[in-house]
Order: sequence, then C-alpha cells, then structure tokens
Amino acid sequence: MTIHSFTCIEGHTEGMPVRMVIDGVPTLPGATMNARREDFVAHHDWVRRALMLEPRGHAHMSGTIFYPPVNDNADFSLLFIETSGCLPMCGHATIGSIAFAIEERLVVPKEPGTVTVDVPAGQIVARYEMDGARVSSVRFTNVPSFLLARDVEIDIPALGRLAVDVAYGGNFYPIVEVQPNFPGCEHFTPDELLAWGRDVQRAVNAALDVVHPDHPAIRGVRHCMWTGKPIADDAHGRAVVIAGDSLVDRSPCGTGSSARVAQRFARGWLQAGDAYCHESLIGSRFIGRVESVMRLDSGLDAVRPSIEGRAWVTGRAQYRVDSSQPYAHGFSLQEFVN
Repeated sequence: MTIHSFTCIEGHTEGMPVRMVIDGVPTLPGATMNARREDFVAHHDWVRRALMLEPRGHAHMSGTIFYPPVNDNADFSLLFIETSGCLPMCGHATIGSIAFAIEERLVVPKEPGTVTVDVPAGQIVARYEMDGARVSSVRFTNVPSFLLARDVEIDIPALGRLAVDVAYGGNFYPIVEVQPNFPGCEHFTPDELLAWGRDVQRAVNAALDVVHPDHPAIRGVRHCMWTGKPIADDAHGRAVVIAGDSLVDRSPCGTGSSARVAQRFARGWLQAGDAYCHESLIGSRFIGRVESVMRLDSGLDAVRPSIEGRAWVTGRAQYRVDSSQPYAHGFSLQEFVN
C-alpha cells in the first residue's frame, strides 16, 4: 500500500474550474517545462488522473501543478493538467493560477503588477490588477499564435460536410464558424456539441497532419471550437470549446480565444491592436487582443495575443491517494463505453 497526499487551491476562472496543486507533487527533471511535461506524462500521469478524474474530480475538471521557476527571469512555473491530458498551455488555468498564487502569497513577483511564468509552450508574461487583497483581473500575453490551415473539409455524420479552420493558441483548435450545415452553437445542446466535437477531432486528425512548425513535439488536435451568436450586445463572438472526449469549457477558453484571435487576424477580420470580446457557453467573457505581429522561425505569420479575465478562489483541499483503494488513480465513464 502506498499513500500520497496532495494540497490544492480550488477556484474557477470565469466559471471554469481550476485546481492548483501546490504540495505533494513529483520532482521533474529537464531544462525546460516542455521537457518536464514529457517526463510527467511518461512517469507521473497517475497524478493527473487521480486529481482530475472521478472520484476526486469530474468530467470537466481542469487544473495546474505549481512549480518553482525554470528560468531566472520567471516568478514560477506551471504544468497544465485536465481530464484529456497534460497540455502545453491552458489560458483559463493560467489566469486562475496567477490570481491564486498572488492572493495566497505563494509568490512575490519580481515586479509588482507583472508576473513571468514558465509553461510547456514557452514563457508568458502577465499583468494583474489588485482590488485590496484580491486580484481583480489578469491579462497575459500568450505564446505566438497562428492559423495553420483554412477551410479544411471534413464530414461529420450528424451534420454533414463542414469547413473548419485549424488555429493554434497554445493548443490546436479546429474552429467551426457558422455555415450552411452549422447554424451556430446556440442552436444545439452542450451534449450534442460534445459528441460532435469528438467527431471533429477525429476527422481533422485523419485529414491533416497537425504539427507545430517550430515545435514538432506539439502535435495533433484534442480540442474543438463551435462558434455562434453572442448573448450580450457588446460581445463580438461566442464559443463552446470541447477538450478531449468529455470536457465542455465553461469559460471562453484562453488558448481557444488566442487561436480565434490569430484566425481572425489571418482572415483579415482583426487588425493589430484590435480587441475581441469572446463569450462562453454560460455568458462569461475574455477580452482578446492582437498585441503584436510576428513571424515564426519556420516563416509562418503569427500574432502575439493577450487574454484578459477574472478568477476566484473558492477554498483549499487535501486529497489522499491510497493505492490499496478501488479507483485510486481515477476513472472516466468514457473508459467503460465500448
């Protein structure tokens, strides 16, 4: 029998859970957070499963693991964990983890009002605003984001032929805009969009070799973005983001919003400096902005987007993982479906 104990800060970013693990985590080798992510996936994925999946988590759980900085100029590092895997980047979890780390005094930023965070997708810089002891908003500048492919045609059994753009904002997203066979996300239930989102992921991976041109270890599609008409008059767009087989994002999705900003810039629908108010399934919002225009080492045009949102701490928790118990390392109902 082996017993492990983990201390977590619990909270949410614009409605989407963030469970930040701050104690009990494995030490990871590697000179970069991406190398450490690869070691975590190879040797410690049971930690993710135990803390994200049932019975300690649920189908829509998302979180981070808090680590010391890798680089001297950083304030801390993050590893992103959720039900679908260990991701290179997660925007809503970045916003939440920055707010939690500052409010809970886990870190004293080198420069007040600014934090630098090492993540598997690179290094991000964020600015935050305080309202007394609470972090009222976080705005981070994301990794270079770009449109990889446009108008990729796929067939989805329930909808028929769709054309999707595939964009990167820390993760790859097939973006399904309103079109003849898809009138908008507001016309369908979350369960329908979740099921069809799995189909989109499979179809895009079959149709296209999705690989980051500068970082070939980042590859494949594990998300899907369904777009539609926003609820509020002052919002520019709305999205329901699906991650993996079972997760429906309650927030507008930080990396998804970054991908959508990059897509819209590449399409000529946004200009440098423009803001984009992106709404979620539940009406919460992120503000995306084209901060700068750049070119990847591979020569592909890209942008540096920023994403602004809010997060709230809801409590602390201590989790025990006892290897002698049934389902000690977590389970998903999807694993029991043929």
